[in-house]
Amino acid sequence: MAAQDFDMIVIGAGPGGYVCAIRGAQLGLKVAVVEREHLGGICLNWGCIPTKALLRSAEVFHLMKRAKDFGLKADAVSFDFDAVVKRSRAVARQLAGGVGHLLKKNKVTVVMGEARLAGKGRVAVKGEKGEQELAAPAIVIATGARARELPGMEPDGDLIWTYRHALQPPRMPKDLLVIGSGAIGIEFASFFNALGAKVTVAEAVDRILPVEDAEISAFARKQFARQGMTLIEGAKVTLAKGKGHVTARIEAGGKTEEKVFDTVISAVGIVGNVEGIGLEEAGVRVERTHVVTDAYCRTGGRGAVGHRRCGGAALAGPQGEP
Repeated sequence: MAAQDFDMIVIGAGPGGYVCAIRGAQLGLKVAVVEREHLGGICLNWGCIPTKALLRSAEVFHLMKRAKDFGLKADAVSFDFDAVVKRSRAVARQLAGGVGHLLKKNKVTVVMGEARLAGKGRVAVKGEKGEQELAAPAIVIATGARARELPGMEPDGDLIWTYRHALQPPRMPKDLLVIGSGAIGIEFASFFNALGAKVTVAEAVDRILPVEDAEISAFARKQFARQGMTLIEGAKVTLAKGKGHVTARIEAGGKTEEKVFDTVISAVGIVGNVEGIGLEEAGVRVERTHVVTDAYCRTGGRGAVGHRRCGGAALAGPQGEP
């Protein structure tokens, strides 16, 4: 099977991968991008974009309920939950289509399928029509990440959700527990709280939004509490599923209590998609699901394998020079 030849192959068409591919093409390279699921990656299809669409609906609903404050009248304000979710998915689909248009406009070859490093400068792609091989002196790894799963909190799509389930929810929660108060957890907590769910957020460390500045975290906490959320910091949570509910044992501040919820969202971080793409065989070092690179985003693997972490600048030559 003859390999298709390119100057650069990008594995992953998320915000890092597709931007890297387009820039490479603009600089005169013949570029291919390989994607196994959706152009635009998790951010556009299952993360940043659709969650913001949900939050916009929640914001408008909140303002409608305050119409009187603006000298307006809006009686019997309500929402159509299915329509809110449908709009969010439509926004994501529209923008994913836009990514496809940009790739085509810049003459980037899009190959849909599962990619695997197949030797120096070679990538095997398994798609619906079988397997094909691509070749290039530079390969960029931009495979993104997925939700972390903790023992005892495995998502089932019914009682325990990840961000994917929460973006296409089977129902509107009444009593919701969000485990984790990073950006993902807080976004969903805010959205469902605005629509009337009783929301509890449990965070393992001593403040919510732990990667933000402490001042921002403290200000946000006051606002969320004012909106009716219950925020528990320094919490250790264990779950027990029952029929139609989850019992959460929450330890915090030297006290332990049990609460019953109809829905739990696990938002305990993400892990890199580094399995099954041949990194080990290529000599690429991976630490805690992160690809290890040098100052030029070179992996040190055999052949030319770069990583998109440096803003798409992972263009290595055959001998490893930048």
